Amino acid sequence: MIDVIDLKKSFGDVEVLRGINVTVNKGDIVVVIGPSGSGKSTFLRCLNCMEDPDSGSIIFNGVDIADMKVDINVHRRHMGMVFQHFNLFNNKTVIENIMLAPVYVRCQERKKAGREGRAVLTKAQIKAQAREEAMGLLRRIGLEDKADAYPSTLSGGQKQRVAIVRALAMNPDVILFDEPTSALDPEMVGEVLDLMKDLAHEGMTMVIVTHEMGFAKEVGSRVLFMDEGQILESAPPEEFFLNPQHARAKEFLSKVL
Repeated sequence: MIDVIDLKKSFGDVEVLRGINVTVNKGDIVVVIGPSGSGKSTFLRCLNCMEDPDSGSIIFNGVDIADMKVDINVHRRHMGMVFQHFNLFNNKTVIENIMLAPVYVRCQERKKAGREGRAVLTKAQIKAQAREEAMGLLRRIGLEDKADAYPSTLSGGQKQRVAIVRALAMNPDVILFDEPTSALDPEMVGEVLDLMKDLAHEGMTMVIVTHEMGFAKEVGSRVLFMDEGQILESAPPEEFFLNPQHARAKEFLSKVL
């Protein structure tokens, strides 16, 4: 699904990614771990082209989305992103947050279909359909009673679960998670990880930057260990945690486990 080939990224004189090569197949749960400043979040942001790489390729469903000539917004529809600090729109209700992208994309498709003379739904029908789907997602996470609440009234765990189902509302092929639990109180971490475990069991392809080693062990199909802008080790979790090969990985695990 994703092939990353010799990906490089610098900020000024600081080389943050130094030739990343990795393949993500459908159904993979790739967990990216490593010390702070190792390039994990920059790698994830490059995957979604929130940061433009300096060189290299990111082949997503057969298209090099690192190519500046590609309309990245078309491909982003198939790649969800969940952020450390939720990034919900505080001036919109919970259900409006979830509906926003599906309604926008379907209205754009409606315009195109109209120009081509194909039958189309009305805007009201599109909104009604999106609302029904959003309510289904809220029921899934037990927050249907919060549909018309604003994000400021939710706990951190509730906000992050809403952010995850907002990504799901676009029916993505893959979801990228950038330290989804690091801004949460410890007692709220479990409810977010449980939702992510459910997605893993359903076969959702995920790339997850996290400090949650227990989650990486339990759910990951592969662990990538990054340091100083490079992937130093890539292995199944049982192999990586029991028998890391690289000296830097051994040192890291000795401090976090």
